Amino acid sequence: MNIFSFSIARQNAASPLHDEARDWLVLLTSGRATVADAKALKAWCAQSPEHAQAFERAKMLWRHVGAAAETAQRPRQFGRRAFLGGAIAASAAVVMVRVGVPGGFAGLTADYRTEVGEQRHVLLSEGVSLELNTQTRISRVGQGIELLEGEVEVLAQAVQPLKVQAAEGWMSAAQARFNVRHTDRTVCVTCIDGALSVDIGGHRVNLGSGRQLSYGAAGISEVTSVDTQAVVAWREQVLVFNNATLATVVDEINRYRPGMLVLLNQELGRRRVQARFSLQQLAGVALLIRDAYGAKCTELPGGVVLLS
Repeated sequence: MNIFSFSIARQNAASPLHDEARDWLVLLTSGRATVADAKALKAWCAQSPEHAQAFERAKMLWRHVGAAAETAQRPRQFGRRAFLGGAIAASAAVVMVRVGVPGGFAGLTADYRTEVGEQRHVLLSEGVSLELNTQTRISRVGQGIELLEGEVEVLAQAVQPLKVQAAEGWMSAAQARFNVRHTDRTVCVTCIDGALSVDIGGHRVNLGSGRQLSYGAAGISEVTSVDTQAVVAWREQVLVFNNATLATVVDEINRYRPGMLVLLNQELGRRRVQARFSLQQLAGVALLIRDAYGAKCTELPGGVVLLS
C-alpha cells in the first residue's frame, strides 16, 4: 500500500463525518459551488466541534496529498484522484441537481442575464433602460419585467408606468430611477430619484427619493432613509460597506468574484467592517481580509479560499 492509498484508507475508516467533510471539499473544488453552498457548509461545520474538526482534517489531508504528490514522478492525478474517488459517488447526485445559475431553473430561460462579475446595459423600450449587476437574471413579463435573481437599476422616463416583479412584490413607476435587489429570497427596493409604488400582497407603499423598503420571508420592513450613493456604488465598480459584518461582506464579494470565499470562523464573521473595495481589487481580497482581521487563508483549486 503506497502513501496515497494508506492515507485514504485511514480517512475512510475514521467516521461518517469525515466522509461528509470530504464531500464538501469535492463540491467546493468542483467549480459548481454557489454562495448558498458556502452558507450550507458553514451551517454544517457549526453543528458540533466534531463537524468542524472533521472538515479541518479533510483540508489537512488535501494539502498533504497535494504536497506528497508533487514529489512523485506521476503524482498529482493519482493523488488527487485517490482523495476524491470515494467522495464523488456520494456527492455526484447532489452536485448534478444543483443549478449554479441565479434564478434557479427559471434563470435558464431568462431574457437578460449576467455572469459572475459581469455588468450589462439593456435598452428595454423607449424611455426605459436597465443596468444589470453581477449574477442577474431578468425575464420579460407582458409590458414589464421580472427580476428572478440579482440586482438591477431601472431608469424609467416613459408615459406608461413600467411594472417590475420581484418575488411576491410589484414595483410601478413612470418617472423614476430605482434599484431592485433580489438575493437570498429577500427583495430590497431603493428609490434613487422620482417616485414609485411597491405592492406586496395587496399592501401598497409609496417610495420617494432616498427611501428604501425590503420584503421577504421575514415580512415587510419599515421604510427607511438610505445613502443612495452607497446603494448604487456598484455602478462605479465599487463596493461600499458601512458597519456591515464581515460575514455580510464575504457574501457580497462572492457575488462578484470567480471562485468562492468560505468564512468558517463565526466569531470573525461577526466583526464589523467599514470598507470600500474596487471590483478590480477582489482577486486579492482574501489577503486583505487576512491582513486586516488575522484570518487564516487556505487556498483550494478553482479560486476557493477558506477563511478560518
